[in-house]
Amino acid sequence: MARYTGPVCRLCRREGAKLYLKGDRCYTGKCAIDKRAYAPGQHGQGRKKVSEYGIQLREKQKAKRIYGILEKQFRTYFEKADRQQGITGENLLRLLERRLDNVVFRLGYGSSRTEARQLVRHGHFTVNGRKVNIPSYLVKVGEVIGIAEGSQDSPKIKELVERAANKTIPGWLDLDANANTAKIVAVPSREDIDVPIQEHLIVELYSR
Repeated sequence: MARYTGPVCRLCRREGAKLYLKGDRCYTGKCAIDKRAYAPGQHGQGRKKVSEYGIQLREKQKAKRIYGILEKQFRTYFEKADRQQGITGENLLRLLERRLDNVVFRLGYGSSRTEARQLVRHGHFTVNGRKVNIPSYLVKVGEVIGIAEGSQDSPKIKELVERAANKTIPGWLDLDANANTAKIVAVPSREDIDVPIQEHLIVELYSR
């Protein structure tokens, strides 16, 4: 599976914004963008005039990096969103939010989407009682996300459960802390999605 394996702090610096790709580290003074708030590379501090296309491209790249997906898969999501009824940009964000790795992150079981993706791949979560290890699995309304039976006694999972108990989760998820399960009660609305993305710029880019 193709994936980015380079330094993730470099991605935040390239986009000029915190993308919170390293979880807890991003909230500390160690965050790279706090130390060097300019693009990486020898020309990173140069002043550049950005074209309309460049602005749209950066917004697409930002969305891809936040959710940790590459171009081919992102394009597939866009085409699917474009076929659905409603506003294409909002449909795109809803699809990205419904990815299983993102749901695990939203529930607080991972400090970042990267950590949540790894937990899913290692088979620590179930959907409707069946183990699912595909991070891109799109959850549906009514489905129940749970911790796999074989993982519940893991010290790491217990630590994540304790962390999740103190996290505010979006309204489209209903967490049962006692049973360590969460039900998808609605499709996420645009107000529920707090990522710093101007989705209309992505639509304009793909509409060229």
